[in-house]
Amino acid sequence: MKTSFFLIALFLAYASFAQDNTIAPKYSNEFLSIGVGADALGMGNAFAAETSGASSVYWNPAGLIKVDKWLEIGFMHSSYFAGIAKYDVLNFAHKLDDKSAIGFGAIRFGVDDIPNTTQLIDNNGNINYDNITTFSAGDYAFLFSYARALSVEGMSVGGTAKIIHRKIGDFAKCWGFGIDAGMLYEYSDKWKFAAVIRDASSTFNAWMFDLDQQMQQTFIATGNELPQNGLELTLPRIILAANGNFDLGKSGLYAGGEIDLDITTDGARNTLVGTNVFSIDPHFGLKFGFKDFFVLRGGISNMQYVSDLNNNTTLNVQPNIGVGVAFKGFHLDYAFTDIGDASVALYSHVISLRLRLNKPKNAVK
Repeated sequence: MKTSFFLIALFLAYASFAQDNTIAPKYSNEFLSIGVGADALGMGNAFAAETSGASSVYWNPAGLIKVDKWLEIGFMHSSYFAGIAKYDVLNFAHKLDDKSAIGFGAIRFGVDDIPNTTQLIDNNGNINYDNITTFSAGDYAFLFSYARALSVEGMSVGGTAKIIHRKIGDFAKCWGFGIDAGMLYEYSDKWKFAAVIRDASSTFNAWMFDLDQQMQQTFIATGNELPQNGLELTLPRIILAANGNFDLGKSGLYAGGEIDLDITTDGARNTLVGTNVFSIDPHFGLKFGFKDFFVLRGGISNMQYVSDLNNNTTLNVQPNIGVGVAFKGFHLDYAFTDIGDASVALYSHVISLRLRLNKPKNAVK
């Protein structure tokens, strides 16, 4: 019973950050920082300039302009905490014309079948296991994107409107809205540069709580504060990226890489560079491939300083590797992250699929 109630209190405590004087807590909507696509995760999430498909709705909406098919569909699945939490993503991208494209994305991070034992003991003090129910805690995001090429050769811009919905059983729910903006500049066929502002408008989350009388009494009896309705803000995050791709002779082999700098504006974080005003989290990715058929990826992310019991500080990193194969518009990507449990991240195997479809012959022109 204590364990189950602790889970409920933990979820609701996180959700009720807004009742604090500071309504812009760190790590707000952090499920949107995990990443999308095994190709990106294999490169350590260094993907803001590399992105060119349906996952651009997440990484950089300006990348949608690189979609070269009538429709592209992407799906990803991974698990956290030994399968307790599920992370699923579905993306679509549609080429409107040579200068514009649209995209849609749906993201869910959730924990299902959580036992609710707050009603285990009835009003007469008797234990009744029939009163145990289950609930889910889910975070959802729906992304609507548009990209357009500019008159400057190689440059495109894009924007994403985000609708956030977070739900903790019947106890709490949240609705939010925010905007991302991105720019992509192809300096040449070898070099690309990108800039993305996530939550450019600051993403607003309005939390609402609905606790019955017995649950309120349980909260009070266990020393927990009752959560109050409130507003939570996700402050802007700036991503600067540089990407290079190079042919290795005329054999069809190629190599490429990218470096991204994530600049957060919600105060000091445990990153490589941190101040009281902002933090900078660099991550790197490399790839080696053969034409459009096969690619091997690797990357480093989540650089953090960690102190042991003797107060010795070391730099901890998360290595990632991945592989991708493609055939006639079908792409299968796999990433293995948190190798050897080298970081605090608790996920490992990620699989994603992409389908690139031509316009149906009988489609309306």
